[in-house]
Amino acid sequence: MNYVFDGSYLGFLCCVFECFEMKEWKAVPVAEGFFQPDIFMPERTIFTDVDKAKRIQNALINQFGKATADDFYKAFLSEDTEAWNAAFYIMVSLFKGNHSILEHFGDLKVLYFHQTLKKVSRERHRMKAFIRFSKSSDGLYFAVIEPDFNVLPLILSFFRNRYTDMPWVIYDVKRKYGFHYNLKGLYEIVIDKQEQTAFQNTNLTIALDERDELFKRLWKQYFKSTNIEARKNMKLHVQHVPKRYWKYLVEKQ
Repeated sequence: MNYVFDGSYLGFLCCVFECFEMKEWKAVPVAEGFFQPDIFMPERTIFTDVDKAKRIQNALINQFGKATADDFYKAFLSEDTEAWNAAFYIMVSLFKGNHSILEHFGDLKVLYFHQTLKKVSRERHRMKAFIRFSKSSDGLYFAVIEPDFNVLPLILSFFRNRYTDMPWVIYDVKRKYGFHYNLKGLYEIVIDKQEQTAFQNTNLTIALDERDELFKRLWKQYFKSTNIEARKNMKLHVQHVPKRYWKYLVEKQ
């Protein structure tokens, strides 16, 4: 049985709820964006119910701890359907009483789940290090990112605690959403297709603070002065700073 959900984490948790309610242990959660009908596999649409999702989330925290519950959320943010299936399989096993399932590394699904967590964690750390803010003329700091995984929700607390006295926006251009911190709280921002088209037609540009270019030049000079040419190891450098991030790094522009 395919459970077709809306692609949200709450919808994913509702699939777990449905699995136990209907006792369909071999169900497979499939986001509607990835769903392809199969004549040999029946499907059912799972509607997102916040109360049901909260019951599953609270049960995860109460029975297995917050860290384990967070791991499932991180695996979901990988946007990897194989990792979703592994997370679903592990979550159902845990609730059925197999509390040691997370230590069964001989199980390929468990192994894939842990490997996915490492990848997401590595991407989260890189985003903390590689995000560069620019300052607009109205005092707003903004940064554009394009991570491999949907790690923006995982880095918000880091930047909110670090930059509490300045308003900022971090926007994920790959997933077309971001968050705005206005010194009081965090708010999600989404640019819909109509707004994106309007921006493209008017060639929208953001007016930068007049000192922004100066700060960028100073940063480039600092980076250059601390770089010892004789010890330059491009292979190692690319290993730690992959080229896909370079277009958003001031020192690489």
